[in-house]
Amino acid sequence: MSFDRSSFGGGSGGEDAELKEFLAVEGQKAKFQNQVHMFTDVCWDRCVDKPGNKLDSKTETCLVNCVERFIDSTLAMTNRFQQLLNKQAGH
Repeated sequence: MSFDRSSFGGGSGGEDAELKEFLAVEGQKAKFQNQVHMFTDVCWDRCVDKPGNKLDSKTETCLVNCVERFIDSTLAMTNRFQQLLNKQAGH
């Protein structure tokens, strides 16, 4: 299936900018959701031995620590990539 600009209201400059912004926001939402699913899968496998009605304190602590480490790692990698991009842009 293909679309032309007229399918989206003619494609004026303002509409193009709105569409690009909308797509960027939706892309960020999708990335965030994928990250949450990854955290859930990895931390669940690592921390939950036997699912029950409630989380015991050991499992809860493990899950919190697991997710916090993922967040720390993601932030560190993001900052490092930003530094590399800034360094490349400066040359």
